[in-house]
Amino acid sequence: MVKANKLTQLQATKLKESGMHGDGAGLWLKVTEGGSKSWILRYAFNGRERWTGLGPYPDVSLAEARDKAATWRREVRQGIDPMQVKQQAAAVVRAEQAKTVTFESCAKRYIESHRSGWKSAKHAEQWTSTLQAYAGPIIGKMDVALIETAHIMRVLDPVWHTKAETASRLRGRVEAILDWATVHRYRTGDNPARWKGHLEALLPARSKVSKAKHFAALPWRDMKPFMAELRKQNGIGALALQFTILTAARSGEVRGMEWYEVDFEQRLWTVPGERMKAGREHRVPLSNAAVELLEQLKAVKLADTETVFPSVRDHKPLSDMTLTAVLRRMQRGDITVHGFRSSFRDWAAEATDFPQEMAEMALAHIVGNKVEAAYRRGDMLEKRRAMMEAWAAFIL
Repeated sequence: MVKANKLTQLQATKLKESGMHGDGAGLWLKVTEGGSKSWILRYAFNGRERWTGLGPYPDVSLAEARDKAATWRREVRQGIDPMQVKQQAAAVVRAEQAKTVTFESCAKRYIESHRSGWKSAKHAEQWTSTLQAYAGPIIGKMDVALIETAHIMRVLDPVWHTKAETASRLRGRVEAILDWATVHRYRTGDNPARWKGHLEALLPARSKVSKAKHFAALPWRDMKPFMAELRKQNGIGALALQFTILTAARSGEVRGMEWYEVDFEQRLWTVPGERMKAGREHRVPLSNAAVELLEQLKAVKLADTETVFPSVRDHKPLSDMTLTAVLRRMQRGDITVHGFRSSFRDWAAEATDFPQEMAEMALAHIVGNKVEAAYRRGDMLEKRRAMMEAWAAFIL
């Protein structure tokens, strides 16, 4: 009979010499030159010698390695090849894994399939970054078929009470992806990210945990002295801020502005739909002051860029913090760039007789209900031109 149990626990721990160290009955402790150790079992089946690993040491202890070896030898005596059984089990696992579709893979495919219908590449980037940041660590690698309400709650709970808007968008995006997975038959049953009749029973409504955020705005009566100070500021950022205020535009629309969008003859700036929040083209009538500012920039236009307000450093569009930095230099941390749109809106409502819908159109807001919109196809361009001229006259 072959002697077994030659090694002791102390020997297994202290062995450093590379090579095969036998415990008996076909069990060996293999030590590499690098010092790592693992258990190897030698056995014979149908006259053929076989070698198989039983796991690394010390993750698999001496006693566990002996138990595993004894189990394999017992199967051999019963006419079963344990290595073949092991290979078959691994093949089954691989087959199941091949059928598994993760939430992460569904999200990627959903985003790609919808990308062409979204108004900008930034929208797709926002979907990707939000899902990676909040959903990825919890359900990203999960089989999409196994995602349940408890998993969705783990995703939403950390942000629902502190970042209500982000959490609401996150929930909607997860719901859309799970709906997509259901349609593609990767999962069945109800959508655990659904709000109505489901998550609304578990989480407070967004309106209960988040008050609407209003951007700090300068009172319209203070615009003239502010503009006088702004015109003393140097730099492309200060000019961009002036133009933003003169046109009541969003800063992103101004920062991404290119020369082909400007028609000097018609005194018109046409912002493409893909750069607008509402996703549709917006025409901006330019006041005399706005045209003069653009003409000054046109005279010193850089040859290597079509951007109207380029960065001095790399000639690319200004960053979203550049205009805010101008306010900080002016020591006006009490107001925001976006707030000037409110200043314009308040001026139009309180100091002029221009119709409300005209001011809303100037701000590129959607005006009226669907019926009203159907009857009024125009954008009141010429009437808005008079309003923007009056605004420029008031603030300068």
